[in-house]
Amino acid sequence: MIKLDLRKELKYLYAPSARKVEVVQVPRFQFAMIDGQIEPGQGPSTSPSFAEAMQALYGIAYTLKFTSKLRKENPFDYPVMALEGLWWTKSGEFSFDRKDDWLYTVMILQPDHITPAMFAEGVEQIRKKRGDNPSLAKLRLAPFEEGLSMQIMHIGPYADEPATLARMDAFARENGYRLRGKHHEIYLGDPRRAKPEKLKTVLRHPVEKI
Repeated sequence: MIKLDLRKELKYLYAPSARKVEVVQVPRFQFAMIDGQIEPGQGPSTSPSFAEAMQALYGIAYTLKFTSKLRKENPFDYPVMALEGLWWTKSGEFSFDRKDDWLYTVMILQPDHITPAMFAEGVEQIRKKRGDNPSLAKLRLAPFEEGLSMQIMHIGPYADEPATLARMDAFARENGYRLRGKHHEIYLGDPRRAKPEKLKTVLRHPVEKI
């Protein structure tokens, strides 16, 4: 059995420093993805559609892992990677002050050996086992490449992220970078289990040189 340690291989992208902002080149990867929008008056923790999307996303991620591990030819074993989220609003900006018009893409990185056929088969397995969750039809396997980006590890509650984002904005201004693309978060902690002050979240934003 082939064992992949994606977390170790990609440590530079998933375990950055919390002390300083870093600039990295993020290559093209493939992700299991699903898009959605937070309902008016709700947030990510209270949105019914977001909860449904998360169930579908984790369902396909673990289905693909176990399918890969148990197949007779060329079995692969690998850890399910961290949940990631791209966040923006209809205006194109992202603001913590307006949670009720957030648009999102939540996604989980997939190894290269996962094919569209395997993905489609995995979705069908979930549908047969658990019933037809409407979010299953929205799942997709797609490439995503951020390219030049800045990132930092945020340690603490999600509500404290604006202070860390301000550090990133200052870094960009001081070093001649302009922000582009969407606000990107990588969730390394489980808010249901970890204390808020110990949560770890990679904050990343694509940039370009001015």
